[in-house]
Parts: sequence; structure tokens; C-alpha cells
Amino acid sequence: MTLALLGALSAMGYGVMFTVLDDYRDEFGIPAAQLGFIVGLGFVAAFVAQVVLAPIADRGHARRLMVVGVAIDVVGLLVLGFGTTIWVLILGRALSGLGAGMTMPALRRLVIVGDPDRLGDNLGLLLACDVAGFAAGPLLSALLVGPFGLPAPYIVVAVAASVCLPIVLRQRVHDPGVETVSATSFDLLRSPHFRAAVSMGVAMWMMIGTFDALWVVVLDDLGADEWIANIGITVFVVPLIILGERGGRLAQRLGPFRLGPIGLGIGAVAMFAYGLMPTGIAMLAVGVVHAVNDGITVSSTSVAVGLVTPEGRHASAQGLLGGVQTLMAGVAAVVAGVVYDTAGRTTAYAVCSVVMLVLIGYTVSVTRLRSADGGFSG
Repeated sequence: MTLALLGALSAMGYGVMFTVLDDYRDEFGIPAAQLGFIVGLGFVAAFVAQVVLAPIADRGHARRLMVVGVAIDVVGLLVLGFGTTIWVLILGRALSGLGAGMTMPALRRLVIVGDPDRLGDNLGLLLACDVAGFAAGPLLSALLVGPFGLPAPYIVVAVAASVCLPIVLRQRVHDPGVETVSATSFDLLRSPHFRAAVSMGVAMWMMIGTFDALWVVVLDDLGADEWIANIGITVFVVPLIILGERGGRLAQRLGPFRLGPIGLGIGAVAMFAYGLMPTGIAMLAVGVVHAVNDGITVSSTSVAVGLVTPEGRHASAQGLLGGVQTLMAGVAAVVAGVVYDTAGRTTAYAVCSVVMLVLIGYTVSVTRLRSADGGFSG
């Protein structure tokens, strides 16, 4: 649970930054385009760290990588809190993204090797805590920025992470690592089942990136009340928090390659439906069903990767998955915005839905074919 708490604090830092962007604009005169660059740079830094540095954790250095990652993240958060110019904020966001990208693969490796029999439960719990941490970030900002200033929420998260780290390090997890690990994670893509698992992850983050980019904009264009957009975010967060651990357990029991494609298929239908709904209330109704489905099934991707990865490569595998997902979310958000502006709402959501179905089809075809040959059947 303490490992999951560390993940939650990392996500909380991003949640804080996400909700004070308008403060940077209003107080320091930083244009929206430059703020978008700050956000995007953090994703790039996290991608590089997860893909390039994660293999270090597989060599028996997971704890060290996690400590260094948390330290860098804390420094980045403080720089973001006290920064007043574009270049200082860029530095802070880059450090924060780099630190988080180092921390998460190492943390996931410790969770997986610490209790392989409860891999699904524990990865689901990590997901639930990540989502809860991100959701708590805006609340923390709302409570502290007004009375105490913009640095306050960053300081709270940084101090909490610094206090939590020694507690985490006191936990004993047997992790001998392996002496020889590839310098990067990309060789794992030679495995058909690993590619199938990553394909599920790409489909999921195609959905997330598109949803995040369009939700508020579409509701505004439909003339929906602002409360619908706000409650919609809550509707998606709560099931992930409540059902994440149970969903991970279910994925391990039923098989992630069975549960995952079903959940993503329902998600693809929901995304298509968003493009057809005539009102904000109708979109919210679809969102409720969509959110419960995601809460039960989205852990399948990380569980699948955990089950098909060789024992000594868990950090590399989870890092590559996280990096690809982060990159996909950014690409999907950009594409969704462009398609929405040029071809309209229905087309934007339909493009996402079709791409998801193609990726799901690839996953199903690979896993069924390999199962017929006597391979992994999960």
C-alpha cells in the first residue's frame, strides 16, 4: 500500500500543475501556447525516462532508481511552485516528468516481484491510487492556492513524497534483479504476446487522449451547462478508484487478453456514441456506463504485460508500456483536435473508435492464434 501511495503522490503533482496553468497565465503573463509546450515537454521527458532508464531497475537497482526519481520529481515540483518565467517552468516540468518516468517502472517492478500471486490486485491498486492522486491534485490546489499562494500545493506534495519515501524503503521486497539486461526495452517487442498487450495499451490511451481533448470542448459547443463537464470528470475518476483493484484481480483470474478486449470494445462503442449524442446530458449518460466499464477492465493491460514478461524484465516492460501510452495520448489529443476542427464531432470520435477496433482486432488475432499453437492463453 505504501508503494501505491508513492505513485499517488507522483500523480497528485501532475494534477496540481494541470489545474494552475491559468494562474501561470494570469500572474506571469505566459501565453497558452507556451503553457501547452510546458505540459507536453513533461510527457516527452517521462517517455524518455520510462523507455531508456527503466532497464536499470531490472539489474537489481529498482530501489535506487526509485529514490533518485522521487528526488528529481520533488525538485521539479518545487521549481514549478516557485518559478515565474517560462524557462524556469520548462525546467521544472522537465525534471518532474523525468522523475516520474524513473519512479513508476521501478515501483511497478517491486510490486510485481514482491507478490506475483496477487499481481492483478496490486497493479489494479496502483492504478486506483494513481487516479485518486491525480483527482486530489485539483482539490489541493483549490484549498491552498487562494489563501497561501501558488507554491503551496507543490510544497505539500513535495514534502509528502519526501516523508513517504523512507517508509517505502523500509519495506523488504526480494528483488535480486538480473546481471544482463538489454540497454533498452525495445527487444521485448519481439514477443507476439507483448506486442498484443502493448496494442491494448495503445488502444486505451488513444481513447483517453481523445476523450480528454474533446470532452469540455464538445460540451461547450453543445451549449451544455458547465456542471456537466465538471461532474463528467468525477464520473470517470470514481469508478477507477473504487473498482481498480477488483478489476486487476478479475483480469488475472479471467485472463487479461479475454477481459481487456471486451472492455476496450465497449469503450470503442462509447466513443462512437459520443459523436452522436444530441445533448450534454445524453453524453453524460453514456459516460457513466463507459466509466464503470473502464473501472473494471483497464487494469488488463498492465496485468497482461506483467504476465507475459520474463521475470527479469518487469521494469523494462512496464516502462516501455508507460512510455508508449504517454506518447499515444499526446498524439491522439492532437489528432482529435485537428479532426474535430476540420471534420466535426462525429468524425473525430469515429476515427478514435475505428483505430481502437483495429488495435483490439490485432490483439485478439495474435492471442487466439498463439493459443491455438499452444502458447499463452490468458
